Amino acid sequence: MKKTRIQREKEMLPDMIAIYCHGNHHTKKGELCASCAALQDYALGRLQHCKFGNDKTFCSQCPVHCYKPDMRAQIKEVMKYAGPRTLFSHPIAGTAHALSTMQGVIKAKKEKRK
Repeated sequence: MKKTRIQREKEMLPDMIAIYCHGNHHTKKGELCASCAALQDYALGRLQHCKFGNDKTFCSQCPVHCYKPDMRAQIKEVMKYAGPRTLFSHPIAGTAHALSTMQGVIKAKKEKRK
């Protein structure tokens, strides 16, 4: 059975936050500091209640920013750091995520030109 976009993001998001936390806050692998744990809970909650459901784009490309400004800044920092590193820890999922992101950026640029 094919996973929905929400399911894939719910699986990938904690991994990306763990990569960031381990690399920046020097936690043990598989553990999160309090700040990263709070960010993960918040982000998963936002994902759970996304009004676009499985038709959603990546949050960075979304026309509706449902994150609080401070949380949005934190998740952007996590994605910037962990995104490239997921290619090594989760090569298939990381590659699929990168391709999907590029497709979304290209689509958004085309729509702006119209």
